[in-house]
Amino acid sequence: MQNLSRRSILTLGAALGLVATTEAPKAWAWSSAGSIAATDTVTDPWDVWDDATDPLVASLLDGNQIPAVNTAFLSWVNNGDPLPSGLPAQLTTYLRTYNKLPSWADQAKLDLAAQFNKRMSMYLFLLYGLGSGIMSTVIPREARNVYWSEGGAGMQMRAAKTFTYGYDLSAMDAFKPTGHFVVTSNKTRLTHAAVRHLLPQSAQWRAVTDNPIPISNGDILITFHSLGTYVHRKLLEWRSFGLRMSSAEEAAYLHMWQVALHLLGVRDDFIPASWAAAEEQSKYVLTPLLGPTPEGIDLANILLNLTSSVDLGVTKGFQREFSRYVLSDKIGNWLQLPRDYVSRSLIEVGWPAYVLFREGLSPIVPEGFSLFDQFIRGMAMLFLNNGTSTSYTPITIPTGNRPGS
Repeated sequence: MQNLSRRSILTLGAALGLVATTEAPKAWAWSSAGSIAATDTVTDPWDVWDDATDPLVASLLDGNQIPAVNTAFLSWVNNGDPLPSGLPAQLTTYLRTYNKLPSWADQAKLDLAAQFNKRMSMYLFLLYGLGSGIMSTVIPREARNVYWSEGGAGMQMRAAKTFTYGYDLSAMDAFKPTGHFVVTSNKTRLTHAAVRHLLPQSAQWRAVTDNPIPISNGDILITFHSLGTYVHRKLLEWRSFGLRMSSAEEAAYLHMWQVALHLLGVRDDFIPASWAAAEEQSKYVLTPLLGPTPEGIDLANILLNLTSSVDLGVTKGFQREFSRYVLSDKIGNWLQLPRDYVSRSLIEVGWPAYVLFREGLSPIVPEGFSLFDQFIRGMAMLFLNNGTSTSYTPITIPTGNRPGS
């Protein structure tokens, strides 16, 4: 892809007839009174990065120590595993401080969240894959960051690592010694710090970005809202189809994400304390910031082709229409997803009936049941196989950007 300018992105938006319909970003005014810190301050998260991690990783990159760290990390998988030997002393000291749950983590809520994830796994993997995953490509900063980073040149492997994060978070023992999620979060946090050091060195990324340093606390919050808040909202919507979700399960699902955000280095005064607070925050960090970019359109096509490579029992047209169905036609148009109106009619009639039957609220097997069943089972298997195989996909810290950038 040639260098991309802001002018070309606006031209693309105008060509699609979207510029006038995109909301203007709001000046940050979300108070931390709605956060778990409950401090009642207003701080712009786009001016906050990760002071505890960034200088450390920058020094490891500059000292060419990351390849050895990645090798040592191969044996570090379970939360209860000892820290690997052979790490630089400063990294070992750092991990002794951050490789643990926050003091406010509630194990009972995390256990309930695990049960909820298991019961809702089919719906969650579908929404994570065709909803949140594709939504990420219309988050301009995220799309540009991904595209121009090292992982953007090998999207199947990057998707596998993303699946690893989601699968580890959803596992029954995610936060227990036998689970992986605390370790996976630490590796991801270190990876974010590496990208913050490396991407500003890319001339191509600098030509299209509107922020000098990537992956601020604000950017991580956008990702949370495109995952946790979005999925919670869709599950609430599907209650009208008979989906069952208790208030305790809602609170547990939020708590799981609160802990996840903390482990990624988001300050507690940015972490919403309730779903109402999360919805209010998303008005600043998600809805008005979505839009098309050439990078995002390219990435969406790659991701959708990746899911098409797995036997979902449906056509590409059905798959892309389902993405439109769970996201919106506006986003589908941004990404230039081709239309399949026959599939759309089947989805709009069949999906509510499918949920109703799966939840045991209808004795009537809906038309297209086997189609929907194979479809969501295929999406779940893509998640469970980490996008490539049944083996664990290690998260490695990058040492460069997209080749040629």
